[in-house]
Amino acid sequence: MDESKPLFVQIAEMVEDQIVDGTLREEDKAPSTNEIAAFARINPATAAKGVNMLVDNGILYKRRGIGMFVAPGARDKVLGERKAAFADTYVAPLIAEARKLGLSADDVAQLISERAAQTSELRTKDN
Repeated sequence: MDESKPLFVQIAEMVEDQIVDGTLREEDKAPSTNEIAAFARINPATAAKGVNMLVDNGILYKRRGIGMFVAPGARDKVLGERKAAFADTYVAPLIAEARKLGLSADDVAQLISERAAQTSELRTKDN
């Protein structure tokens, strides 16, 4: 668990990760708050708070007496939110630092391409 984020947010992100990677698909039954609490070894109320956050955001929906389910369009919504957060968290500071260094957008793109190629080569060698 990440000490910098509240547990309920981490629980919500864990479920979102399962939606993004395809473990949970649209209309699949999501884990119950008790299952999440047992898995993460946390209080069920904390797990419920994370699940309710996803309900409030339209990622999950409740079927009375049955449980929580992944909402239609949930994956696209999560990906859209994460892409926007990625841009704010990583791209904006990258651009600011590049400007300080006098790097153009093309220079930055080239550096990213080179680093991505190096990373791909390392993965190929490791396999």
